[in-house]
Amino acid sequence: MKTILFLCTGNYYRSRFSEHWFNHLATQQNLDWRATSRGLGLHRENNNVGAVSPDVIAVLKERGVQVPDSLRNPTQVTDTDLRAADHIIAVDEPEHRPLVIAQFPEWVDTVEYWRVRDLDETTTESPLIQLERNIQKLVELLKLPDPQPQKAIE
Repeated sequence: MKTILFLCTGNYYRSRFSEHWFNHLATQQNLDWRATSRGLGLHRENNNVGAVSPDVIAVLKERGVQVPDSLRNPTQVTDTDLRAADHIIAVDEPEHRPLVIAQFPEWVDTVEYWRVRDLDETTTESPLIQLERNIQKLVELLKLPDPQPQKAIE
């Protein structure tokens, strides 16, 4: 089984949605991939309450995703997490590339960077809708005979 690691800042909203949505789709498509997620900036001040954003849980349930009653708390990424992943995606390049450079400079060119802004920075469409679309494209690429996940999102 191969692993995709989704990274965001707080491991509370974007990366957690990505982890659960990807796993839902991968299971439906019988892919030999599973996702996990971590945060790059858990030390930053935030207003996160609980393990996962209630908005994420609501959207996942609306889409028929089974969400466990007990979810782990946000987790800071470690070098061990990066080494264990077959593919790494940071969901917002302008926000996350500097954090990767500061904490894990040897990984900066290994990470695939998307451009899904956080809630307070999004002016048009919901970050979860953007992630949903990106993950669907990623899953389609992973279904190919010779998948190239690093080419998933342009």
